[in-house]
Amino acid sequence: MSSRIFQSVVLQMKDSTDRAIGVIDSEGTVVACNELTCIGERWPGVVEAVNSGEGNAVAYEGRTFKTLTGWGSQFDYAAFVRGDDAEAKLVCSMAVVALNGAKTYYEEKHDKATFIKNIISDNILLGDIYVRAKELHFVSELPRAVFLIRQVESNDVAAIDVVQNLFPDKQTDFVLSISETDVALIKQLNEGTEGKDLYKIAKQVEEAITEELNIKVVIGIGTIVGHIRDLARAYKEAQVAIEVGKVFDTEKSIINYENLGIGRLIYQLPTTLCEMFLQEVFKKNPIDALDQETLFTINKFFENNLNVSETARKLFVHRNTLVYRLEKIKKLTGLDLREFDDAITFKVALMVKKYLISRGIDN
Repeated sequence: MSSRIFQSVVLQMKDSTDRAIGVIDSEGTVVACNELTCIGERWPGVVEAVNSGEGNAVAYEGRTFKTLTGWGSQFDYAAFVRGDDAEAKLVCSMAVVALNGAKTYYEEKHDKATFIKNIISDNILLGDIYVRAKELHFVSELPRAVFLIRQVESNDVAAIDVVQNLFPDKQTDFVLSISETDVALIKQLNEGTEGKDLYKIAKQVEEAITEELNIKVVIGIGTIVGHIRDLARAYKEAQVAIEVGKVFDTEKSIINYENLGIGRLIYQLPTTLCEMFLQEVFKKNPIDALDQETLFTINKFFENNLNVSETARKLFVHRNTLVYRLEKIKKLTGLDLREFDDAITFKVALMVKKYLISRGIDN
């Protein structure tokens, strides 16, 4: 954001009030002021005070501050007015309206990052995408991917800085603050980039955040798109990847939408339909009739591609013991896991059950 735009607005206000009016950035540096001697001064103590106001007007050391609109939890810019009385609060609020208007106009016309934010948030019409891309000299048809980085049990605002340091070219790669926990990376790719290359990029991000901030993240990856109009779809895919991964791939920290498989389909089914499916599959006994040891055996059997001998070896049991267990499962459920079709049905049923539990339905 150019400070010249802010400076132009506050100078126009000089004839309307004798109050000093200006703008500070996220580090507390005065970037614009109608009293020119203040420009460049840094007031570091004000940053914490303004952030604590959560968007409301805040009085601090004889000045009134109010944040301008932004995308992150921490403010990018804040307006200030000299004085902490009711009039100062009113003037500050009016200044924010004018400055927000100038900021929005500037960003829409000149800021590629805001353009990308509007696309992934569905805040721009399809027809306007082409017009705005032309105005910004933005290359529309290039391979790009969306990575959604979500912090787990933390909300460290420094996460976005770590990602920006990894991808400093702001003309090709865009790092956007979505919420307190979410950061989106829109990465321009080379032709021929594959899923394994996307995984490497995500792994690089995960390792950097873990090393520098010591926090855990999960990363969802959308499909590669060839045109900017499809970035909104890719962003939604990255969101779905995280949500589905939370249900079916709890061990994974990087989830690619393209690798979700049948879990993606189950996640989109109505819960009533899932319950009906379980009732139809388990006519004899509900799936809850199986104890944890039996379920562990079943999962090992699936992991070893329905191979009885290999599964018995991994479980450290005799082959006949495993066969006995499989026969017991057949009597309980009516499904013979040694038969491919029955095994598929049972595997899907386990995933459906896991999905219902994630939705708070465990009966």
